[in-house]
Amino acid sequence: MEFNQKEIEGAIDKLLPKITEIRQHLHSNPELSLKEYKTSKFIREQLSLLDVNVLPPYLETDVVALLNGNNSDKNVTLRADIDALPISEKNVFAYCSNNNGIMHACGHDGHTAILIGAAIILEQFKELLNGSVRFVFQPGEEIVAAGKELVSKGVLNNPKPNAVLALHGWPGYPLGTICSRSGTLMAAADIFKITIKGKGGHGSLSNQKNNPIVVASNIVTELSLIPKKKYSSEKVVVSVSKFVGGSNPNVIPSEVIIEGSTRYLEKSDGENIPEVFENYISKECEDTDIEYQLEYTRPYIPTINDSEIISKCKIYVKEFIGESEWIDIKDPVMSSEDFSYYIDENPGGMFFLGMGENSSGLHTENYNFNDKAIKNGILFFVLSTIGFLSESLNN
Repeated sequence: MEFNQKEIEGAIDKLLPKITEIRQHLHSNPELSLKEYKTSKFIREQLSLLDVNVLPPYLETDVVALLNGNNSDKNVTLRADIDALPISEKNVFAYCSNNNGIMHACGHDGHTAILIGAAIILEQFKELLNGSVRFVFQPGEEIVAAGKELVSKGVLNNPKPNAVLALHGWPGYPLGTICSRSGTLMAAADIFKITIKGKGGHGSLSNQKNNPIVVASNIVTELSLIPKKKYSSEKVVVSVSKFVGGSNPNVIPSEVIIEGSTRYLEKSDGENIPEVFENYISKECEDTDIEYQLEYTRPYIPTINDSEIISKCKIYVKEFIGESEWIDIKDPVMSSEDFSYYIDENPGGMFFLGMGENSSGLHTENYNFNDKAIKNGILFFVLSTIGFLSESLNN
């Protein structure tokens, strides 16, 4: 079979109504990290219609499948995340979330639908593939960073990939554009929890030195100033996103909990941040009866793209999708992704798929993946995979 772009695009156009329906079905039925039982079952049902080898799960809710082309040791791995977020949806369209308090606010429904579409098209044109394609539908990208465990369990072994690619819908970029950069694209993310224990009691007897709300408030202020005091403010972000303490205006609580994240672009910038936290917290608790506990974990490392992978994909996009459909990202973003573990020791890249300049932001109650970007997402996966596995696009 010879490479024929019009034939491939025609097959995608014919498939689009089905993939759009799949995307909206997934949006209606979101599930939280590592609880994606119905989602993974649905994905397996879609893949069962194809000539692919669906593997037993590495974790409980992942779905991994292999498509074998012509004989070769080459492999391209394509990954999509499948979990949703604990956010109550405010959209009012027909396919809104059916699960109260849970929604696809980060576009994982779109990522999953695009990868299902790419699997269908690549299976249809497998004679063009000089090697295999691995499709990874990954659970638990949000909060728990299950990609780290999936990689450690060997999802990228047998065969090792020559390229690992992922797409993420991204508001603010023109609809359907493919956007990326060589080197660091996304930040590392550390998660912290600080428990402040003081002395509870009647509000009229408040000793401010033993009031955990007062001390916790001072700690929040100091933590928010760390980027400015210790680092270039563009390189490190400290965000307090949860502050829990007290239940009554006339009762001083005995405990306050602070939670949040720290983000940085270079591993070296993050090395001593736990020590900096410890110093600030202990200083605020000096000369009080307050006790504290700091829990500091590091689930996400920086997402660092391989320059050769980015360069080749840029060529594929400009030549076969359109010159204007590629956008060079100037600066890294402070968001994080556990796809970083897939490409930590393997050549690969994360790419943003433009959702439109007026799209609602990620992780908001009004976000909705733009179905008009699906075609370019599938086309990008298909053309890049064919390119890496054959000489068809390299002449």
